[in-house]
Amino acid sequence: MRILKIALFALVVFTFNTSCYEDKDDNIDNIPEETKVNEVNDFVWKAMNIFYLYKDQVPNLADTRFETDKAYADYLNSFSKPEDLFESLIYQREVVDRFSFITSDYIALEQQFAGVFKSNGLEFDFYRQPQDPNAVFGLVRLALNDSPASMAGVKRGQIFNAINGVPMTVDNFASLLGPDTYTLNFAEYDTNNTATADDDKVVSNDKKATVTKIEYNENPIHISKVLQVNGQKIGYLMYNGFTRNYDKQLNAAFGDFKAAGVQHLVLDLRYNGGGSVNTAALLASMITGQFTGQVFSKLVYNKNLQSENTSFNFRDTATEAGGTINSLNLSKVYVLTTNRTASASELIINSLSPYIDVVQIGGKTTGKSQASITLYDSENYDRANANPNHTYAIQPLVAMSINKNDQPVAPMGIESALAQFRVREVVNNLGVLGDVNEPFLAIAIADITGSNRPAPSEIDRQLVPLKNTVEAKLLDNDMYITADDHISIFYNLK
Repeated sequence: MRILKIALFALVVFTFNTSCYEDKDDNIDNIPEETKVNEVNDFVWKAMNIFYLYKDQVPNLADTRFETDKAYADYLNSFSKPEDLFESLIYQREVVDRFSFITSDYIALEQQFAGVFKSNGLEFDFYRQPQDPNAVFGLVRLALNDSPASMAGVKRGQIFNAINGVPMTVDNFASLLGPDTYTLNFAEYDTNNTATADDDKVVSNDKKATVTKIEYNENPIHISKVLQVNGQKIGYLMYNGFTRNYDKQLNAAFGDFKAAGVQHLVLDLRYNGGGSVNTAALLASMITGQFTGQVFSKLVYNKNLQSENTSFNFRDTATEAGGTINSLNLSKVYVLTTNRTASASELIINSLSPYIDVVQIGGKTTGKSQASITLYDSENYDRANANPNHTYAIQPLVAMSINKNDQPVAPMGIESALAQFRVREVVNNLGVLGDVNEPFLAIAIADITGSNRPAPSEIDRQLVPLKNTVEAKLLDNDMYITADDHISIFYNLK
């Protein structure tokens, strides 16, 4: 019964009854052979039992699941890998919890939190070729600033249909893009001047570019500029991740907007998969400024952690942002979205909407309201004194994010309230980001200026991107909190 008692007691009063069991620091030789367990599996189960948002829906996480230590040990030892145990504890992976994950290398995870990861700077979409459904072409949607790709001259909107001279197919395209260095063989998308994709072709040309993956540090502020159109000063910010290490740079960008007398803001989150909840609250404070001290967003934990429910408020100062928040005091913001807009990006839309007019332009978002946290194998699951025997960590969903009216983001995502603003990116006309004629931005500018200036348009070829994990990062579609945001959730465990 020792395991049962410790789990239940930790959940209720956030302390460990060390008299009930042998903890991590005790001599393992004193533990009966029949109750010895894999230490990583032990960490995974206990952490999920305490923190997991959907604990009540997972029978194997119940406080009464194990009647004896042997039953607990037998259960854990039935999983040969921690990954298998973790996956078995996820609630409705395909429907509800699509986002919790485990990693065997928390050093790499921490680097990603800081914006550092191995990349050549390219972000892609992949499609079947209209004339050959087994053949694939890639579309460059983004070449990150100062990356190997941008330095090699690769541009947004370029199409490629071969790697190292090998034509891409449904079966081989992911593996062709696996090596650290490869050459993109470019092509043109030929619409044949017709309205449908039936006779479209992807035609090879003689252009190519070689790119190499490096340890890349991404500044999430991809573009920050002021546009002057018909006498209106419009701030445009393409922001690709809520990365805490760049909070000062984000505040500085808003300082530039403020100094320029920006009257309107277009916030481009179309490729922003999320990040820090605290950074989202800071961004909301920069956009507004008139709601200091009021609730921006709330986090609600599982029923055993209700005392840890917390709020993130609008602020006018923040040490992590360099001091005074540069606020624009806007009553309306335009947000550009796609199905890659997720988590903290959706938090911005959902939690600003009760306060100001949020005009969404683009596609339906991912649909993720849950926040996660990194849990380590240590006494109270924070980074300090993590077990030196391994580098496993888990990133489970631990809280539901809701706005001040207690409304979460719908699981099916957020869609623009206005039908004319529900648009998709078109394969053969992505446009230049930050240019007044880029299709999504042009729609926002037309609404801001009231000029009815037609947005550049091409017939949507209605091509559906292939699902893929090429260049996927652990933190794609993540919204997270850290000990800095909510330190009590760890230290109340002491």
